[in-house]
Amino acid sequence: MVAVINQLAATKASIEVRFWCDRGYRRQSGELLMNQATVDVKVSNILAGKLRRYHGSSFFQKLLDIPTIILNIFDVFLVALGFLQSLIKLIIWRPKVIFLKGGFVCLPVGYAAFLLRIPMVIHDSDAHAGLTNRILAPLARYIATGAPLEYYNYPKDKARYVGIPVQSNARPYSESEKQKLKKKFDVDPKRPLLVVTGGGLGAKRINDVMVEISPRLIDKTSVVHLSGSSQYNELLDRIPSSSDYKLISFLSEGFTELIGAADIVVSRAGASSLAELASVGASVILVPNVQLAGNHQMKNAQVYLENEAVMLADENEFLEHPNKLQSQIVSLLDDNEKRQKLGKVLLGFAKPNAAKDVADLIRKAAGV
Repeated sequence: MVAVINQLAATKASIEVRFWCDRGYRRQSGELLMNQATVDVKVSNILAGKLRRYHGSSFFQKLLDIPTIILNIFDVFLVALGFLQSLIKLIIWRPKVIFLKGGFVCLPVGYAAFLLRIPMVIHDSDAHAGLTNRILAPLARYIATGAPLEYYNYPKDKARYVGIPVQSNARPYSESEKQKLKKKFDVDPKRPLLVVTGGGLGAKRINDVMVEISPRLIDKTSVVHLSGSSQYNELLDRIPSSSDYKLISFLSEGFTELIGAADIVVSRAGASSLAELASVGASVILVPNVQLAGNHQMKNAQVYLENEAVMLADENEFLEHPNKLQSQIVSLLDDNEKRQKLGKVLLGFAKPNAAKDVADLIRKAAGV
């Protein structure tokens, strides 16, 4: 998102951008935009409800899942309120174009924009089209995709494969640059570096397993662990007292440099994270979150697995046997040739012009 905003700002002298999101992402989004966007961006919340779906449940289980049914009914009212909120905001502001990244917050905004005849551009990062994007696709002017078009059922006349925008400084680093970056993050430049990230809000299951195996890992490697803010204080009391293990709640800037300096990255399989990892040619062990709606992280991971660009860790397996993840990490640390091969293949997925291509679609939809 930031990369697209900066591309738009670079080619237009005067631009006004507003970022609307769910309340849970407002603080982190504000920090990210303040540190990385080249123009001022006003951030605000939009009310929206998230449809809770029933993966792996039978029809009768769905009927008996009364708490979830009640929450879904309540969320319908939130979507209605979000629609009214979006409608009022858009009538007052009257933007030339709306850019939607998917997610439940985009649904009321998209319907309000359609009612007011404001053109929309959708960007679908995941290799599996999200529910909101599928609903709004017929109303959009253009649809940009993060994966090749064969992974989607979008209308070919409005869909464009552009990749996923990343920051303009995202690139592979030389060994000497990696050593300098390790010093910047206060880790030993002579040791391997493992970076662990569960995404912007963290990942409790990865966090818990990493803390359990950390005393054995730091014998082999330095670790920078991005935990997310919700579990950060709890984990501080559980991590090893060692300069080789650094716990960070969230990075509003410097994430690309951190993963670029890493010898191995353990990460969720969110589409944006994968794009950033590809842009630096990282050696990656993916841990898809299989509990998410549509199992989209596993579908993202499959695109890269089919090309032998990443390794995969089974979360259910290492929750029972944490040493399984430890063994995968240590095995990859000891195999420099495999790390180099993974990084090279993953780099082939990078789309360095994605931000420019998305910005071009937005300008085209806006008629500027």
